[in-house]
Order: sequence, then C-alpha cells, then structure tokens
Amino acid sequence: DENRLEVLLVQFVTLIREGKAVQMSTRSGEFTTLREVLDEVGVDAARFFYLLRSFHTHLDFDLTLAKTQSRNNPVYYIQYVHARICSIFREAEAQGKTLSEHPPLSILTFPEEVRLMKAVARFPDVVSECAKTLEPHRIPFYLLEVSDLFHAFYHQHRFLGESPERTQARLALALGVKTVVASGLSLIGVTAPDRM
Repeated sequence: DENRLEVLLVQFVTLIREGKAVQMSTRSGEFTTLREVLDEVGVDAARFFYLLRSFHTHLDFDLTLAKTQSRNNPVYYIQYVHARICSIFREAEAQGKTLSEHPPLSILTFPEEVRLMKAVARFPDVVSECAKTLEPHRIPFYLLEVSDLFHAFYHQHRFLGESPERTQARLALALGVKTVVASGLSLIGVTAPDRM
C-alpha cells in the first residue's frame, strides 16, 4: 500500500580501516561503494553493522573489526552463540540425551538462568516495538544482550552432566536462546551458522 510507505533518511556513514577514516570525495570521484564494502566484510557483517545504529545516528563502520572473528565483533559474537548451542545439542545427541516434551523449567532458579529466561521471553515485544517505531537497530542490541547473558551462563554452568532433570531444563533454555537468536538474525537478514 503506497499510502503506508515511509521514507527514512539515514545519517552519514564513515568507513574506518585500521583505525583511520577512509578518505572519500565526491568531487574527485573517490568513494567506496556498498558492493566494495560487501566484498570486503561479507553480507552478514555489513547488514549487522549498518543496523547497529538508529537511522538518526552517524555510523562509524569499522571495516577491520567487521572482519575479525572475536568477541569484539558483535555479529561474530552472536553467531557464535547459535553455533555453540548447536554444538551442545550435537553432544547431547551423542550422549543419547534428547529434549523431553515437558522439561521441568521450574528448577531453573539460578540468577543467570532466570535472567536468560526473562530475556528470551522479551523477544516478541522487542520485535513488535521495532515494527511500531521503525527502529530495527533494537534487534541487534537485544541479540547482544541475550548473547552476553548466554555466555555468562555458559561459563558458570554446564548444560550436560548435571542431573537428568536439570539437563532437560537447561537444554530447553538453550533451545529457547537458539530459537530467538536464529529468528532475530533472520529478521535482519543475517545467517545463523550451526558451526563456526
């Protein structure tokens, strides 16, 4: 419906390479095309980094950071959560453990578990708010929050090797995180790899 079309103008983007701004000049014809950015950093990183800021805000796009495979690169960090959870489920399957239909979620009472469950439960509201306000940058920030909570949990607790009930509950929690991360990345056009 053309009556519902809204055009949103975005702020300038400064490309940063090796800590320095990439020099561009429209007068002299020196500029970097989006295709060149895509070729350099990949589609996933480009989409994610462009969506890290509101369209009202100037973006410093760090090309060097976008190519790194470390915790400092937000898209890699989030994709790694998905891959790590897939690995947990592969290990569970290798151990003959499958997720039951009704896992005992009520035993998830550690503060890290509760924070993670609350964050996962907010996903529909985050998506709804993004649509209402035309602010898709909220999705990457939400995914970063979920990823931080998951990594904090992962470093303090085990998914496998606990009591059968706790293992079931934690596998259900992991599946919830995996679903939210995959769905959130899909909404912004970024892949959720099973292995990294």
